[in-house]
Amino acid sequence: MKILVTGANGLLGQKLCTLLAADPDVTLVATARDRIKFSLTSGEFVARDVTQGAQTGEGIRAARPDVVIHTAAMTNVDACELDPVACQLQNVTATELLVHAAKRRGSHFIFLSTDFIFDGKDGPYREEDQPAPLSIYGHSKLEGERIVQQAGLKHWAIARTIIVYGIAKGLSRSNVVLWAKGALERATPIKVVDDQWRMPTLAEDLADGCIRIAKKQATGIFHLSGPDGMSILELVQRVGAFFHLPTGVVSPVKSDSLGQPAKRPPVTGFVLDKARRELGYAPHGFEQGLAILRDQLEA
Repeated sequence: MKILVTGANGLLGQKLCTLLAADPDVTLVATARDRIKFSLTSGEFVARDVTQGAQTGEGIRAARPDVVIHTAAMTNVDACELDPVACQLQNVTATELLVHAAKRRGSHFIFLSTDFIFDGKDGPYREEDQPAPLSIYGHSKLEGERIVQQAGLKHWAIARTIIVYGIAKGLSRSNVVLWAKGALERATPIKVVDDQWRMPTLAEDLADGCIRIAKKQATGIFHLSGPDGMSILELVQRVGAFFHLPTGVVSPVKSDSLGQPAKRPPVTGFVLDKARRELGYAPHGFEQGLAILRDQLEA
């Protein structure tokens, strides 16, 4: 099986590439806009800008992938709110270009989406629940989902996820777990919202779920997150407890007090029954994920 991964330099992209490069049954083609930031043990890396139609079409034609896992995206929620043109280009136009190229090739297309397609009034959510995004980012990912669903692909899947955490090389952005750990280690006073509830996802678990979709040629929507739900405040407190860091510098606040450009859904979370049943998805509990993260940091 030949699998092409977009956004290879991102957190999920690096985890996918590491797992796929070690799989003797897979030939990996890793793509990203810039040069590769990590070492591939097998497969090949090709620099491609997925927002450019010619590059995208040529990339799919040349690679001839059986599966495309599309992880490349603009995921900074506030940046999307402030620059909707860039958000549309990266999250919608790029998806449309890739979907059309994958359809011509007959590739199985897997699209990464988000809990932010929901309004957060009725979480945790099942795959069939009605989307109602609150932000430009959420709208862009929902539009990407609809492009995938309506393109007439033989095989397609949408993998929705929540707050992905982990470590990888050369990332331009951190994630909430590493941010919390760093702030607590420095004893930096931080304000943390107590009115947003999520199910944080270890990057390795999300990568495993995506690979399971690819190998089973699964079609449809799958919710892939961690199994444990918590407020963002509790998340930071649990990070502190796990790493034996005092949390006295943490001040609980309400979301509205932060003045963030994009509105966040209050309560999301996923029901994971479908992914467990159809894919054999078995994500790590939050403290188990932190232990994996700790071992990687110490390696």
